[in-house]
Amino acid sequence: MIEAIHIANFKALKSINLADLPPLAVFVGKNGVGKTSLFRVFSFLKSCLSHNVRVALQHEGGFNGFKDVITRGVGESESIVIQLKFYLTIAGKRRLVTYHLEIGLEGRKPVVRREILRYKRAAHGAPFHFIDFSKGKGIAVSNEEDFSKPDTELTREAQAVDPDVLAISSLGQLKRFKAATAFRELIGNWHISDFHINEARGKKTQELGTHLSRSGDNLPSVALHMKEEHPEIFETVLQKVRERVPGISDIEARISEDGSLLIRYADNAFQDPFFDFNVSDGTIKMFAYLLLLHDPKPHKVLCVEEPENQLYPELMTILAEEFQEYASKGGQVFVSTHSPQFLNAIPLESLFLIEKDRGVSRIMPFTADPLVRGQIEAGDKAGYLWEQGMFEGFSRRANR
Repeated sequence: MIEAIHIANFKALKSINLADLPPLAVFVGKNGVGKTSLFRVFSFLKSCLSHNVRVALQHEGGFNGFKDVITRGVGESESIVIQLKFYLTIAGKRRLVTYHLEIGLEGRKPVVRREILRYKRAAHGAPFHFIDFSKGKGIAVSNEEDFSKPDTELTREAQAVDPDVLAISSLGQLKRFKAATAFRELIGNWHISDFHINEARGKKTQELGTHLSRSGDNLPSVALHMKEEHPEIFETVLQKVRERVPGISDIEARISEDGSLLIRYADNAFQDPFFDFNVSDGTIKMFAYLLLLHDPKPHKVLCVEEPENQLYPELMTILAEEFQEYASKGGQVFVSTHSPQFLNAIPLESLFLIEKDRGVSRIMPFTADPLVRGQIEAGDKAGYLWEQGMFEGFSRRANR
């Protein structure tokens, strides 16, 4: 679970510090304040791991790469900084680990200026650097699990990678580097949802759909896999769809005559089931979210932007409860929203406001504003306060 996040010079996020993050964190703000930028940090870090820093910067900034990703007004000699504090089980012990990453330009080429993975080996003392790299060169500790040895007797191996490659990407594939392996697996398991209805519809090529893809284009494969391998969970999903979408009595993923996969929906009002081209966007999206949130092997970190799109407002309270249930089972969820109905169902300690001032984003917990906190504690709902404009002046009151 991620405990804290520090971000510097990433798009509108010039200096962001989030501490004591809950299992479910919901971010609300007007259009253009930086909600998407916050979620892009997770995608960016995952892309750095899967590819390298140069490719990840091109994904985010296009042809200009670093120049369009670093915060406007910040000199190109500065670094993009991402730091995460999170709990990991390493060699059978739960540790609070810090991962620190600095990315900059050297000779017009993007490089990893500094990359550190550290944690305390004992209850007291300073965190120990188990990975410490700069521009492709550094050291990594390979016997960190031997807690009987003092720090001075740990085995430090000099290692080298390409200057634009994350050390955890290379070292994480080697089992002797326990911390790097655990962190690499954590990032690799993140799911950043960018669901597209049009990509989820229609015939699909057969594939092993164990997890819903980012865009949802493998929805039929996931539905078929869950029905065949986890029938009880699939029936739970179907029952929830029946309760929330009037008329829907069954959903079936099947293989067509030409060997492709498709989904058919049955409606009580019609004798024959029909394909998803004749089903509303909201029905498909609710089905997809329920499959995602009932994954037998849930993601450690799940990010979802504006789940309310295409969904009937009354369904948002139910969906909020599903996200809370997912988080209560060990997953961590980050959600952005404009939906008052969704906000109304979220506890105070899970709510965060994003504002923008002179092109720079600020993120604050609802608990930081004594007025908003007091009204919610007195029984008002966050969504109602949002609709009434009660968040105007939030940062001024929070900084008193």
